[in-house]
Amino acid sequence: MPTVFLVEDDAAIRSELSLLLNRYGYECITSDDYAHMADVILQAAPQLVLLDINLPVCDGYCICRELRRRSQIPVIIVTSRDSDADELISMNLGADDFITKPYNTQILLARIAAVMKRAYPTAPPQILEHRGLQLNISRSEARCGDKTVELTKNEMKILHMLISRRGQIVTRAELMNALWQTDEFVDDNTLTVNVNRLRKKLEDLGLKDYLITKRGQGYLV
Repeated sequence: MPTVFLVEDDAAIRSELSLLLNRYGYECITSDDYAHMADVILQAAPQLVLLDINLPVCDGYCICRELRRRSQIPVIIVTSRDSDADELISMNLGADDFITKPYNTQILLARIAAVMKRAYPTAPPQILEHRGLQLNISRSEARCGDKTVELTKNEMKILHMLISRRGQIVTRAELMNALWQTDEFVDDNTLTVNVNRLRKKLEDLGLKDYLITKRGQGYLV
């Protein structure tokens, strides 16, 4: 499941795009840490970045410049600015594509697929490894040594998000938004049930303390 990091400060647009990306097979990661956004993106190691220009603290141009200085990760600018100058600046900073709002969602998806195909002639790695655990994304399995467990769709999303942001606390709200695109209308206990089931499967692999709970904050691996 390719990972897309979405940098968008409008909550409604962020929710709409996250839902769209999840529906079409992408794992969507977001963050509100605009002061350190380039560092957050690089640590998450997504396959592609969707980047707005008008952002608080540090605008999209600054973030794009910093990303390109340190990485060749594909960047698509998605912005309400529609002048030729904005597109030219974006391209000169190393953006791979430029899309203006409002956009046709199918065209946006086609542009994402095209950029991914150019950036990754072969499919992005489908196995993530962290602390002795191998997460097979294409088969939705977790493996440690000679033991393997199958994961449900929600368990897969939770573990993929935690490993993608290894060493960072992922809040319950972020996990709920990734799983159900909302943190308002889903019983909070539903996430707890999914996390506990995942923790039990990790323990079956011999990874008893792999998933760490930070009380009042969230989870990390």
